[in-house]
Amino acid sequence: MVPAIFGLAGLTLGDEERAFFRDAQPAGYILFGRNIESREQVRALTDELRALHGRERLFVCIDQEGGRVARMKPPVWPRYPAGEAFDRLYDLAPASAIEAARCNAAALGLDLAEAGITVDCYPSLDVRRPGAHDVIGDRAFGSDPMRVAALGRAALDGLARAGVVGCIKHMPGHGRALADSHKELPTVTASAEELDEDLRPFRTLAHAPVGMTAHVRYTAWDAGNPGTLSPFVVGEIIRERIGFAGLLLTDDLDMQALDGTVPERAARAIAAGCDLALNCWAKMDDMVGIARLLPTMAPETAERLERALASASPAHGDQAALAAKRDRLLALTAESEV
Repeated sequence: MVPAIFGLAGLTLGDEERAFFRDAQPAGYILFGRNIESREQVRALTDELRALHGRERLFVCIDQEGGRVARMKPPVWPRYPAGEAFDRLYDLAPASAIEAARCNAAALGLDLAEAGITVDCYPSLDVRRPGAHDVIGDRAFGSDPMRVAALGRAALDGLARAGVVGCIKHMPGHGRALADSHKELPTVTASAEELDEDLRPFRTLAHAPVGMTAHVRYTAWDAGNPGTLSPFVVGEIIRERIGFAGLLLTDDLDMQALDGTVPERAARAIAAGCDLALNCWAKMDDMVGIARLLPTMAPETAERLERALASASPAHGDQAALAAKRDRLLALTAESEV
């Protein structure tokens, strides 16, 4: 099995994709808006991927956070709030905010489970920092590490109740970045002591089954490499200091924060200690290059992958009731402002 997650070009598998995926046997797939049209179409697509590999438990992920990061959109799917909504409610009623975040993630997760999607790249545990670039912004659960951890735990729990595995991101923290890593490499010059604050939500939720790295350079830890490509950041910070023992994905390797070819980036990430290389944009030349350049999946990665996919319980819950409870709780914020 190739230790990579690949994107798909369209709404259905093309013949070239089907043949390549069958031969390469990637660890899994990621879906974007270009792959999504209707409930029936998405389910048919994910069913075909499972049938292609003969894997009932297949890693099929998506970025479905709510707010501005949502691949499954209205009018077919409901609109979900961004993390900031739960942060605002936490100011007023912490327990209500935690329950609202749990209900929200469970309702969202039921959408994914119905579509055959098994992993959500959510929640973000990045601690929001004043003056930072807005690439995280309202996606964050707040600026207090323990609040972020509490709301992040609720989101993970809600997804698991819906039968979906959550993925904590972006380790070891994107909240201080002054640039958008989709477009350039952010450099964070905070001290090791300051950065330790950003690690706190990830430490608290280090038991999460799946995590994602950040394409951010931290001069206090490794001035020469972004976190995704740094053996020190992956090994010493993520694995040891945070204590994360789950399946570690890279962020999207097509992002302009990284240099070199996409296959070279993938190889460097795996060599740095990441479990899986995430390649989102379905460019056949890049995917073929990754499959040729990467080693066969390591046994410990295969164990982490299987453990992650087995971690979610069977989907259950009343989506309408969950959404209604979330909305009642979030309405407390507006009522307090009257």
